[in-house]
Amino acid sequence: MPNPIVYQDDFEQKRRREIIDGVITMMSPRPSVNHNRICLNIAVLFSNYLRGKPCVPFSDGVDLFLDEKNRFMPDFMAMCDPEKVHPDGVHGAPDLVVEVLSPSTAKNDRGLKKGAYGRCGVREYWIVNPEDKTVEVYLPAEGRLELHEVYAVYPDWQLKQMTEEELAALPKSFQCSLFHDLDILIEDIFYRTF
Repeated sequence: MPNPIVYQDDFEQKRRREIIDGVITMMSPRPSVNHNRICLNIAVLFSNYLRGKPCVPFSDGVDLFLDEKNRFMPDFMAMCDPEKVHPDGVHGAPDLVVEVLSPSTAKNDRGLKKGAYGRCGVREYWIVNPEDKTVEVYLPAEGRLELHEVYAVYPDWQLKQMTEEELAALPKSFQCSLFHDLDILIEDIFYRTF
């Protein structure tokens, strides 16, 4: 049986969209392998940790109805208020949101979306960069999200140039501010990425 012809309108209907500050915005049509692996690594890490606890993890593909002007589809979120979880998605600010950067979405993730997350009460926001293998952790400060720390997996060539003291000072893990007994290995976030 021949493949059906896909018209441009059909393709456009299948593309993922977000509403950012009242404007419909197209998302990346296909995430990269690294993007997908990072999302999966984070989802598995939190899914295992939150099993049997009141907070619920959500991986990529779940709609977040943040407010009347902002409907996003974060790469990962954790919600600790069950009243905000509905069959069509999450309504209201999640406790933790993670966005994995793509070239076409980086500006929004660092700008308008970060601003909306801060105004609406997200308690912790991560921006994960697959290219330089960094995790930027943002925490609330007076109605906005402020950079708290940056964690990185350094390439071997850079590690070879460091002194023993510098190597000893490099963080290998960090804790999510929401879950103090969860020790997150930075390398686990980038497991099996290029």
